[in-house]
Amino acid sequence: MSTTSTKPVAATDENKAGLSQGQIVRRRFLGNTAAVISLVVFALILLIAYSSSGMFGLPGWWKYTHNGVNDLVDGGRPTLQLFPMSLGEHPFGQDRLGRDTFAQTMRGVQISVAVMFLIGLVGGAIGVVIGALSGYFRGWVETVLMRLTDVVIVIPLIIIAAVMGQVAGRAVGADVQPYFLGLFVGAVVWTGLARLVRAEFLSLREREFVDAARIAGASNARIIFKHILPNAVGVIIVSVTLSMSAAILLETSLSYIGMGVKAPDVSLGSLISQNQEAFQTRPWLFWWPGLFIVAICLCINFIGDGLRDAFDPRQKKFNAKKAKAAAVSAHPETGPTQTSGV
Repeated sequence: MSTTSTKPVAATDENKAGLSQGQIVRRRFLGNTAAVISLVVFALILLIAYSSSGMFGLPGWWKYTHNGVNDLVDGGRPTLQLFPMSLGEHPFGQDRLGRDTFAQTMRGVQISVAVMFLIGLVGGAIGVVIGALSGYFRGWVETVLMRLTDVVIVIPLIIIAAVMGQVAGRAVGADVQPYFLGLFVGAVVWTGLARLVRAEFLSLREREFVDAARIAGASNARIIFKHILPNAVGVIIVSVTLSMSAAILLETSLSYIGMGVKAPDVSLGSLISQNQEAFQTRPWLFWWPGLFIVAICLCINFIGDGLRDAFDPRQKKFNAKKAKAAAVSAHPETGPTQTSGV
């Protein structure tokens, strides 16, 4: 016969440790290995892209430009070597006109990331506002805003984005056309986020802390932004990051069909479109932009998961090592569990 007696293990509470909300968020995010690695990789991609090609009118360290025509070296093949490590004259190769593929790819990263962030920020802001207002006020406000959302949803996104891309191309110059493209497309990609935020607000507005805030005399704006919105931040962050990773794919699709970024500027999508016919003879012209598209999308998704876990107070991860260490520290001699047998 055996009897088992287990003593409760004291749980560690971050709030009891005297940590601020910012410190708690930072600790949770840094505890997510995939998110931290993705953030480092994404930062390195941006650092290389902006430092090599230059930014804000400042020249970069790479000697070639994305639209400069040069003499072909070794038929345009990549000169990058890993063993021994060497960049060579044209590490990513050259196209048939002699333009440096590394410079073109880095410029494409700059444009695609800028468009991605604009689409995510504009679409996220509109979606949060419309979803929050419709979910909190209900009634005619919800009816009007949700019917507007339904109208935008039924129109194919690629068609709206293509039309707005053409409008942006005609209305402004080539230098700012990609940024207007991001603004215009961001104005129509908010529908999914609006529905998610509305559903979250419908649930949270019935909670006890919202009733307590109303009794205390808090205004509607304070209840929305100070009480409900922080509890919905996990859903918002994940949706925005997913929309940003989808945005770079949308920009790639638009540029691929000739409705996105226009020459003389380039994006990752336009580079793939320009070099699709060279896939068999010069595959490096196609693979390098595609590799950076995949890397950026994966990084954004992992970073979004890490931010969700960090900001959402309802996200709790069980760490077996920490639980075991806490149990041993609470019972240094016998451990957390005592077992006796007869």
